Amino acid sequence: MDTTTPGRRVALIPGDGIGAEVATSAQTVLATLDQRYGLDLRIVEFDWSCERYLAEGALMPADGLETLRQYDAVLLGAVGWPGVPDHVSLWGLLIPIRRAFGQYVNLRPVRTFEGVTSPLADGENRPIDLVIVRENNEGEYSQLGGRFNQGLPDETAIQESVFTRKGISRIADYALSLAAGRGGHLTSATKSNGLVHSMPFWDEVIRERAELRPEVQLVEEHVDALAAKLVLRPESFDVIVASNLFGDILSDLAAGAAGSIGIAPSANLDPTGEHPSMFEPVHGSAPDIAGKGIANPVGMLWSTVLMLEHLGAPEPAARLMSAIEESLRDPATRTADVGGTATTEQVTAAVLARLGT
Repeated sequence: MDTTTPGRRVALIPGDGIGAEVATSAQTVLATLDQRYGLDLRIVEFDWSCERYLAEGALMPADGLETLRQYDAVLLGAVGWPGVPDHVSLWGLLIPIRRAFGQYVNLRPVRTFEGVTSPLADGENRPIDLVIVRENNEGEYSQLGGRFNQGLPDETAIQESVFTRKGISRIADYALSLAAGRGGHLTSATKSNGLVHSMPFWDEVIRERAELRPEVQLVEEHVDALAAKLVLRPESFDVIVASNLFGDILSDLAAGAAGSIGIAPSANLDPTGEHPSMFEPVHGSAPDIAGKGIANPVGMLWSTVLMLEHLGAPEPAARLMSAIEESLRDPATRTADVGGTATTEQVTAAVLARLGT
């Protein structure tokens, strides 16, 4: 473990719905790891949420980004709630953080676990182990466009996509480096047969960057065919690089194929280290099960593993990952979405027990 870091500053944003429940799980686990490994974690909690939006008109205060700039990492539960449109909650918190801090890599590992099965996956007999590298700052999620003639019969909405050589190059380089350290295979998600400008440009730049990494085999797949192959043969993929929208969709699909979106983590990374990176489970706030105590905390705990790795604490990160794996083997310590009977608190207790508390 790196003992030279003078305190690791973490901003915790529980958010809405089950976000608060899985955030509590992460806090409990982090407190144990902090005590055991001397991580010197300095966690400060912020009540930025849709509840705050309904009360004050904003998910976070005007100086929220400047406040977060002081931290080494952000740990987020989930954001979203009925009564607040999804685009308001997304653009009021997540996207400003991702873009202000140059978090251009959205890293979404997907794997199967022993004991967790689904119609498509079996961790023992059909292991899946892939990573989706999603471009996180541009692409289809741009602010360019608008709505015209609102309320009239010819009302029109225009949404523009933005692809830059810089943006494509840096996400390609990250994905190629990751693939070089894994199986040496990179799949690029494209749709150049239908999107006449953006995707041919994406393909050209990805190929250019791949030529600099001859140890990595590059394969291009149209995103619709790739989606089908992720269902039929998810175990055949290693690293997938995709644009903002394609990566978002493919990662949820892959998580479902591996067993449940409830176990899926993500990291929003600034690879330069200049700004804080943000870690969050892929699942949303799930208002339908909020308050019932049955939310799966594994996505949040696995995101915590990614955060600990990012903060230079590989030993406690590996210990937590091992505890997660062990807890998932037993239906009594898994939540219902992965074929178990446990509550959120029981899963957390099982992970803590396997950490040796």
